[in-house]
Amino acid sequence: MKLDVWQKSIQLFKVVYSEINFIQGLNYKLKAQILGATQSISSNIAEGYCRKSIKEYIRFLDIALGSSGEVMTRLIGLKSVNKISPQFFEEFDNLHYEVENKLIALKKSLQMKQESGNWDTIIREPSDDYG
Repeated sequence: MKLDVWQKSIQLFKVVYSEINFIQGLNYKLKAQILGATQSISSNIAEGYCRKSIKEYIRFLDIALGSSGEVMTRLIGLKSVNKISPQFFEEFDNLHYEVENKLIALKKSLQMKQESGNWDTIIREPSDDYG
C-alpha cells in the first residue's frame, strides 16, 4: 500500500513492538493490548480503504484514531510508572503525532470530497496504474 499514513502506522508498530516486547515484568495482557491497539491503526486504515466506500473508509479512519488514542494512553501510563524510558517515549510521541495528524488530514480530505459531491462514493485507483 502506497498510502503514507499507512506506512507511518506500520513504522509506529515496529517502534512500539521493539520496545514493549522486551520490557521485563510487564503483564502479558497489557503487552497484548498495547501491541493489538498499535497494529489496529494500520489494519483499520487498510480495511477502510479496501471497503471501497468513502463512508466506510471514514468510519474505519475514526476507529484507527481511537486505537491511536488507546496506545497513547497506555504508553503514558507505562511512562508514569517508569516502565519505558523518556527517550523511547519521545520517539514514540513524535511518530504518533505524525500518524495521528495524517489520519485527521486524510479524514478531513475525504469528508470534504464527499460533501462537495465532486467525488464518487466509491474509491477507485486510476486505471492507467495497471495499463
